Amino acid sequence: MTVPALAVTEPVGPAGAPLLLLGPSLGTSTILWDEVAAQLSETWRVAAWDLPGHGASPKATAAFTVADLADGVADAAARLGASRILYAGVSLGGAVGLELMLRHPDLVAAASIICSGAKIAETAGWHDRAAHVRAQSTSSLVVPSAQRWFAPESLSRHPVITGRLLHALQDADDESYALCCEALAAHDVRDRLGRITAPVLAVFGHFDQVCPEASAVEIARGVQNGDVAEVLDAAHLAPAEDPDLTARLLRDFFTGSMR
Repeated sequence: MTVPALAVTEPVGPAGAPLLLLGPSLGTSTILWDEVAAQLSETWRVAAWDLPGHGASPKATAAFTVADLADGVADAAARLGASRILYAGVSLGGAVGLELMLRHPDLVAAASIICSGAKIAETAGWHDRAAHVRAQSTSSLVVPSAQRWFAPESLSRHPVITGRLLHALQDADDESYALCCEALAAHDVRDRLGRITAPVLAVFGHFDQVCPEASAVEIARGVQNGDVAEVLDAAHLAPAEDPDLTARLLRDFFTGSMR
């Protein structure tokens, strides 16, 4: 296993403000966070990172784990000169956030784990998807992903960002995507949640079938200092489906956790 190289956007926000790092869902890129980041950058220095072979990150050259991705995020924070950060991540990006708090507890002041889980879906399903993508490419996932990612009205309410996200899925490197699936197949921190001491806000989308309310509740109850919030008009990609509410939840949470 190796620590992947992760591309990170240039931080935007007030000089000297705490760094807030934003993590993506599998198959997406930093554009998932565009609208939320614009709002949060009024208060914090905000940057977002891409998964291997997604967005601006280079293709993966070897297998990696979710823990390796967390180490990559820690490296990115160090490159940006931050020894203490706030973190928010969606789905795989949320799983990375949990590992980040376990592996680098002094780095993370508080984290929001969004549409994610201590274990996400079934192991066999991830291996099946990895094999499918290697055989048929990420383009074959566009229709099922649109159904899984978005609440019933999200495509019509937010046609531009949802369309851009589906194009990002098509553009993702097939092998890197498959390796992300295999990392998720091995991801399971349920028995280690109690070691997480940083404040955690677990957010779920009302229509999310991948990581439903129970996944968020499991995280919030498992960590030492957790809470749960719901985004009613979202399924699996809350920052794109309801950026205003997502930004408000994060602003309130991070402001409160830093008092």
